[in-house]
Amino acid sequence: MKNSNTEDNILRAATAVFQKRGLAGARMQEIADEARINKAMLHYYYRSKQKLFEAVFIQAFKELVPHINGIFNSEATVFEKIRRFVDRYISFVMENPFLPTFLIQEINNNPEFAKTFFSANIAPKPILFEQQISEEIKNGNLLPVDPKQLLLNLISLSAFPFVGRGLVKEILKLDDQSFQAMMVERKSLIAELIINSIKA
Repeated sequence: MKNSNTEDNILRAATAVFQKRGLAGARMQEIADEARINKAMLHYYYRSKQKLFEAVFIQAFKELVPHINGIFNSEATVFEKIRRFVDRYISFVMENPFLPTFLIQEINNNPEFAKTFFSANIAPKPILFEQQISEEIKNGNLLPVDPKQLLLNLISLSAFPFVGRGLVKEILKLDDQSFQAMMVERKSLIAELIINSIKA
């Protein structure tokens, strides 16, 4: 019988190690040591590092998505939702920097994981937000824009610097501290860039 406290302890330990080493650099022995269990017990709960990483990933997104859906489904204006989304998403990825790259790789290359991810019902649901954008366009408050394109811009501008972190740091000659500072600055920069592009 698996124990939920032990499982939570393993996921906390794995998150700490993945944050530090990434998926490729992490070792099951180090995760077991961090969780203060033996490697055999770790393998009893998670057969492979890949399965453990997927569990950490899904747990993290289960924490993020309610916040994102709360923003999309709130009574706030479109502009306020854009600001809140960018702030929450960038804050989340700064706390979990290994997640965006993993999500893109796995959904593109691992159909089984993609099926698990979406069947877990943890993907954001922006339908009401899209409807609100369409309504605001109809009322003349926003410039004509495809709501899906707006969402794509919102997600892409927020996510790309993290997915392409190594490239961004090399091209812009940033150390870790400068990169972090730039990502904090982007919270308001991206939001206002998008808002100004759709403001009637």
